[in-house]
Amino acid sequence: MVDLTTTYLGLTLRSPIVASASPITDDPDVVRRLEAAGAGAVVLPSLFEEEILHEESELNRALEAGSEHFAEALDYFPSIDELPHAGDRYVERLARIKAVTSLPVIASLNATSPGGWTDHARRLQDAGADALELNLYHLAADPRLAADDVEDRDLEIITAVREEIDIPLAVKLSPYYSAMAGFAQDVVRAGADGLVLFNRFYQPDLDLESLTVVPRVELSSPSELRLPLRWIAILSPHLRGRASLAATSGVAGGTDVVKALLVGADVAMTTSALLRHGPEHVAVLESELLAWLTEREYESVTQLRGSANHSTSGDPAAFERAGYVRTLHSWAAPHDLTPSSPSS
Repeated sequence: MVDLTTTYLGLTLRSPIVASASPITDDPDVVRRLEAAGAGAVVLPSLFEEEILHEESELNRALEAGSEHFAEALDYFPSIDELPHAGDRYVERLARIKAVTSLPVIASLNATSPGGWTDHARRLQDAGADALELNLYHLAADPRLAADDVEDRDLEIITAVREEIDIPLAVKLSPYYSAMAGFAQDVVRAGADGLVLFNRFYQPDLDLESLTVVPRVELSSPSELRLPLRWIAILSPHLRGRASLAATSGVAGGTDVVKALLVGADVAMTTSALLRHGPEHVAVLESELLAWLTEREYESVTQLRGSANHSTSGDPAAFERAGYVRTLHSWAAPHDLTPSSPSS
């Protein structure tokens, strides 16, 4: 029997297949189904500080409405010390999910202020999270900021959160840093126990009738896995023994899990496939992974891991510039672009 046990962020997982942040990991009943299907861990949806601030702002606006016109309105509502907000509800859900599963439960946080990052990180740790995924989801759209400014701010956040909590810390990155390999090393030096590659940005669209910007949510496809595969292959030799690596985006089948492990990932995270097929699809991924490993007589995923990364593949340039040239030739060679003659 192939041993699927893996280590991620210092946590022992029964499988390298992780259910990443999505609406379904927010439901205790679904988390139970994910565990039954064989998931190694679950990542909760992100807690966004904007949600908390928005709720507080709306509450204050509602309580203060009319107070500038009617003096008696100031005493109309009783004094309220504190009302539950998105952060409180998140902590409650985390506790409920922890109560129904033995899986490692990884909380996810996206905050907007330095104080928000640390305060909420501490709350999630105290609520029982086994690890924290710091979701650095932002677009560097301010033309006054240089690359160093953006990276320094992110490193300061990581350092501050690391100093605040004791549980393992993963950092989910976007692929848009100007020098990814160097920045990844800096993130680990700042205190990250692991990297999640990559954050998937949802692109806005335009409604041509209303001329307004509208959100468009499209689930990922397996082709999107190529970008994290490339960077994990490059980074894994440098970070071996220092930080865990998680591949995310485009993990739809068991062979995608195999590819992630081959380039050096400790786990493969999946969201879109579970949204399409349901929590039980984890069992399909595991079955396909086991079939591939058994056919090739692997004894464990540890034996497979990293055997085709940047340093072990036998062709390191395949992950770099030379791959670009070969890709162009591979497209041009088999295609006859000569216009066909009209039939007589």
